[in-house]
Amino acid sequence: MTLEHSPLGKATAYIAQYDPSLLFPIPRQPARDAIGIGQPLPFFGTDIWNAYELSWLNPRGKPQIALATFYVPADSPFIIESKSFKLYLGSFAQTAYDSAEALRDALKRDVSAICGANVPVRLTLSADFGQLQMDEFDGLSLDRLDLDADVYHPDPSLLSAALTQAPMEETLYSNLLKSNCPVTGQPDWGSVQIRYSGPPIDHAGLLRYIISYRQHTGFHEQCVERIYSDIMQACQPARLAVYARYTRRGGLDINPFRTNYNMPLPDNLRTARQ
Repeated sequence: MTLEHSPLGKATAYIAQYDPSLLFPIPRQPARDAIGIGQPLPFFGTDIWNAYELSWLNPRGKPQIALATFYVPADSPFIIESKSFKLYLGSFAQTAYDSAEALRDALKRDVSAICGANVPVRLTLSADFGQLQMDEFDGLSLDRLDLDADVYHPDPSLLSAALTQAPMEETLYSNLLKSNCPVTGQPDWGSVQIRYSGPPIDHAGLLRYIISYRQHTGFHEQCVERIYSDIMQACQPARLAVYARYTRRGGLDINPFRTNYNMPLPDNLRTARQ
């Protein structure tokens, strides 16, 4: 199936009874081929999906609510088209489960099957909502720079590093990431954090590069992988990790993480804009 067969950008009936057939897979490899990412992958990582609109019924018919987090591995052959994910989650609304654990098992089974890989699922029940925290990216803000920008399509020539200087370790971030849905054209707003070890990266060029995604059309995961690949090629870091957190749409936010070295999975802490 191709994207024209997906529900994205189309009028859709909202189904309130469990229906896993609503999930629509998108293969990762064609987008990777377009930017020269082959196999084996030059990175590993995870796409962290947070679902804020999940409800079902207990055996007595009383509605239950929870937040769900899905950890989709970067080496899964498929991602899930986001509107189909929303419709699938909505299909639980009038479906009864004996327990939250039974619901979680169904989510894990269905999402793992459609992605072609094991996808861990975590539920945060309403009794634990008060323990949830927010945070912002650590590191040095690129947005502090007062500069001109006039390139709004991805341009890796904006990137540079002092390749002859001694390597350094640095964590940088920007809240100025924006791209657009490749099907609907709706804006996707995000923040991106870059950790690296290697030749010093030019901060102004990196910020202009991040801004250059402003009129780009691409899914969240594809944008992060392109950012990773362009920085790796232009700046030649020995170690690189790119983590983006996008604002939610349709009750879902998607937070891709890519790295070439062994480090813990970033904390799944919601930012103020999320």
